[in-house]
Amino acid sequence: MLGGVNIPFARGLAAHSDGDAVIHALCDALLGAAGLGDLGVYFPDTSDEFKDIDSRILLRKVLELVRKENLSVLNVDITILAQAPKLAPYLGEMKKNIAADIGMDAASVNIKATTTEGMGFIGRGEGIAAHAVTLLG
Repeated sequence: MLGGVNIPFARGLAAHSDGDAVIHALCDALLGAAGLGDLGVYFPDTSDEFKDIDSRILLRKVLELVRKENLSVLNVDITILAQAPKLAPYLGEMKKNIAADIGMDAASVNIKATTTEGMGFIGRGEGIAAHAVTLLG
């Protein structure tokens, strides 16, 4: 599961929730930009309440926290680092999901994917990473 899209692949990500690294990176970026800590503060992996939870639900809860600070999301930029699978066919759907969850125009959401050219744990196919940046106003 990445960006709210179920991506068919022989491997998956191990996690307490659904393991959506894209949504988790975005949640941390939103919380960080608002000065509200990180995802683990609000949704600890020690809590059964969040076991196998859909990360899009967590994103909507994070947005509630951000909005309580009288802030709104102006834009989102996400980079996914993965050697495999190829993610280009899924980026549009990820963008639509995230824009819908945030309640903003999809033109203000950018998602891109790249590889590490075979280097490191990502290049060996042992995991992926996602980085997110957001502007709040």
